[in-house]
Amino acid sequence: MSMKWTSALLLIQLSCYLSSGSCGKVLVWPTEFSHWMNIKTILDELVQRGHEVTVLAYSPSILPGPNNPSALKFEICPTSLTETEFNDSVTQLVKRWSDVPKDTFWPHFLQVQEMMWTYGDMIRQFCKDVVSNKKLMKKLQEARFDVVLADAISPCGELLAELLKIPFVYSLRFSPGYTIEKHGGGFLLPPSYVPVVMSEFSDQMSFMERVKNMMYMIYFDFWFQAWDMKKWNQFYSEVLGRPTTLCETMGKADIWLIRNSWNFQFPHPLLPNVDFVGGLHCKPVKPLPKEMEEFVQSSGENGVVVFTLGSMVTNMKEERANVIASALAQIPQKVLWRFDGNKPDTLGLNTRLYKWIPQNDLLGHPKTRAFITHGGANGIYEAIYHGVPMVGIPLFADQPDNIAHMKARGAAVQLDFDTMSSTDLANALKTVINDPLYKENVMKLSRIQHDQPVKPLDRAVFWIEFVMRHKGAKHLRVAAHDLTWFQYHSLDVIGFLLACVATVIFIIMKCCLFCFWKFTRKGKKGKSD
Repeated sequence: MSMKWTSALLLIQLSCYLSSGSCGKVLVWPTEFSHWMNIKTILDELVQRGHEVTVLAYSPSILPGPNNPSALKFEICPTSLTETEFNDSVTQLVKRWSDVPKDTFWPHFLQVQEMMWTYGDMIRQFCKDVVSNKKLMKKLQEARFDVVLADAISPCGELLAELLKIPFVYSLRFSPGYTIEKHGGGFLLPPSYVPVVMSEFSDQMSFMERVKNMMYMIYFDFWFQAWDMKKWNQFYSEVLGRPTTLCETMGKADIWLIRNSWNFQFPHPLLPNVDFVGGLHCKPVKPLPKEMEEFVQSSGENGVVVFTLGSMVTNMKEERANVIASALAQIPQKVLWRFDGNKPDTLGLNTRLYKWIPQNDLLGHPKTRAFITHGGANGIYEAIYHGVPMVGIPLFADQPDNIAHMKARGAAVQLDFDTMSSTDLANALKTVINDPLYKENVMKLSRIQHDQPVKPLDRAVFWIEFVMRHKGAKHLRVAAHDLTWFQYHSLDVIGFLLACVATVIFIIMKCCLFCFWKFTRKGKKGKSD
């Protein structure tokens, strides 16, 4: 850590201790890539408020970059996997997910489950390396952390909290089919009006869509597992020395910080220990680099289009790149395209290629007219924040669902990456730029995003500090976590009541039969007399 960062951190912590004495120590079990971007926003704010933040990273992790000086502390745990092997594994998983056919739901998610199990095996190995490292665990015990902050999509943070006997807070965007939220968090998600995540439905479902939504829910509840639960349950039981499950351990979370918001997500019930903090990373714009600003200003009244398919797409087929370039050449706007590859042959004079672009600053520029996006949640929130209509070209994971949500809100047009033509893309751009309804709809979402009494980032930090101050938030945790599945659905009560009704009916029937028998016998006796 540089002297500048060290001095700044010491000053912040000193002021915190002198003023309120409420500074705490936060241990973090993060997830890589875009997940890290969100959680790091929270961590930077915690550091600014004087808290000591320690990120527990495995040796191949890309998080503690040498070129990114930070006030965060990184505790590196050695593991057998090298950085190259780790990156190659993740890249291969992303490629496999991108190539999975999306037109059939069941085979698609069976393959997704297999890929998540592969990823889970890797995370479980990292977790084993951490909890079996006696020197590291002793160091963590002696550090006396106040809270663990973890991303629920990568298990282990809850196990560390259990071993260290401290409360923990989750940060989560979503899990396939809401499996983690439902089974680990006890979330209430009625299938009659809450579309199963990644189904690409809205909350205005037709009868047949509700039928499909119910089938999807049953599939995710009973057949699909985000993780290979048997392996995780056995692992957690061995480490804790008692029978337990991953979901039971997850259910002990004090607070769930869901990276979603009501202008993005369709309304559904929330529990007291759940807060929606979507868009917490959004921020006001900074000036563009001089050369980029000059290019943007040269667009005149037509403005510019910002185009990126995210950091995970590193190579695009030449044919697809030429189709896209040809479409961009047909519009009057200037285009800034984040692209890492050979220059397409059909690239127009109005388009410039960049290996990196300041996405937030470009989306917030007054000359930006549209955003071509793969549908990553971070980019969509920034587009909403700055009021920019979208053309969505989803590739994998939650991206199709995200674009479907924006399409339902009237803020985006959706295209298929593999089948779209140059004409399709050009027409989609002309639609979102020239049809004022798209701009009006996204501006409505933007006003909702800005019109909050407390900013999402401040709420996220508040709840973490709340847990530290009160040594947890068990008073917000519903008792459903302590019930078995048949108790939760009141099957024991229903069974008891049915038994009571059956008993009463049986007794009444017996009494009626007895009376009938007596009456019949009396009648026969009278005739014989």
